[in-house]
Amino acid sequence: MNPHPFPPTRRQALKNLSTGFAYTAFAGLSAMQSRSSLAATAATASSNNPLAPKAPHFAATAKRVIFLCMEGGPSHIDTFDYKPRLNKDSGNVAGLRGDAKWLGSPFEFKQHGESGLPISELYPHLAQHADDLCLVNGMHTDVPSHPQAFAQLHTGNFQFVRPSLGAWSLYGLGTENQNLPGFITLSPPTGANNYGSAFLPAIYQGTPIGSSLRTQNYDTSAAGMPNLSNPKLSSERQRLQLDFAKSLNRGKLDQEVHNPRVEGLIESFELAFRMQSEIPGLLDIDAESQATKSLYGIDNQASAKFGRQCLLARRFAEAGVRFIEITHGSWDQHRNLEQALRDNTAATDQPIAGLLTDLKQRDLLKDTLIVWSGEFGRTPYAQGNDGRDHNNKGFSAWMAGGGVRGGLRYGATDEHGYQAVENKTHIHDLHATILHLMGLDHTKLTYNYAGRDFRLTDVYGEVMKDVLG
Repeated sequence: MNPHPFPPTRRQALKNLSTGFAYTAFAGLSAMQSRSSLAATAATASSNNPLAPKAPHFAATAKRVIFLCMEGGPSHIDTFDYKPRLNKDSGNVAGLRGDAKWLGSPFEFKQHGESGLPISELYPHLAQHADDLCLVNGMHTDVPSHPQAFAQLHTGNFQFVRPSLGAWSLYGLGTENQNLPGFITLSPPTGANNYGSAFLPAIYQGTPIGSSLRTQNYDTSAAGMPNLSNPKLSSERQRLQLDFAKSLNRGKLDQEVHNPRVEGLIESFELAFRMQSEIPGLLDIDAESQATKSLYGIDNQASAKFGRQCLLARRFAEAGVRFIEITHGSWDQHRNLEQALRDNTAATDQPIAGLLTDLKQRDLLKDTLIVWSGEFGRTPYAQGNDGRDHNNKGFSAWMAGGGVRGGLRYGATDEHGYQAVENKTHIHDLHATILHLMGLDHTKLTYNYAGRDFRLTDVYGEVMKDVLG
């Protein structure tokens, strides 16, 4: 007779049939897999709280990350990768794609700071922080298609659904504020998988605040989160409802013994309940001084939306959030290059510079890693009369704070900016370096799934040791 109200699970069958010898073997294999997974996390972490702070593998220089994601593929040769030879050859047939001609940058570059980093006129405010920036000019990735390259930027893989960089960071280190998500994405990027947790427990996925870029709704205030609270149920009744749902989920776990999805669901519900008391205050920037708002360009129509997001990123970082992503879209200039780039940088330049200034004034930049990147760059040859096509062979990213060397130009593309030729840096290398700055060995941050230990960088990735401060 089966005492359970449901058919026996595989574990129960192995335990009860043939005196349980199969179960003994199964238990031994499970213990081995568990030890493999636990190697990726610190022994000090609480087993009852997956978000509890965890010790890094080694001393970290960055406690948190703010990822500034420029969706669409910014033109590196018009922003951070100065190419005088390209300007000299502008108008000549490039010989790379039919009769396409080299297209010199219409923007002036100047050297800035004591380091003399060349930065385009498009970023006058950010250029004042040249000595804080580490320009990575030898970036490259595998494919020139938006969805695939964007997925690889976020997850390291463009073929399969994998956990995002933010999810891996949270899995490895936990978070400092148990009343807030450890991973927040402001005006989330296209595709939930790009901030998802895939096979990691659901508690590690990014929490989106504000609507997707596709809706052009950048409302990141409490009013933009209508589901943050329940006006029909008091806090006490919500607690009763949550406890009932938890009891059902615990019953499911009792039957299956181990189910990361259900475990993650329980933790996600609990976190959502706790968030109600803290998120509204953080989203309310009215308490910030007018000088601070002006610093971020919030009083400027062109930069107000992105400026608000950068200010919120600082507030979340200060409150203990581990990983914060801010996305700005429409960097896909196949035409109207000059005006579109001016619009994009007018929206982002002052807010980003304000973020760096504000973090530095609060003594937070030293342990906050800022990362700026798109999914790829643009071609040095023209598309039409005033546009550039996708280019995954060479592009630029930059980092600041969090233990990186400021005033450094690392890596290079060829003399026209077409492909990386010096200190070539793949997305896997960038991910490995980000994790290293957070005190995590990318080869040891693993999770056992489907019989294999997975990691963000797969079997690739080298830390860029020359950019470490």
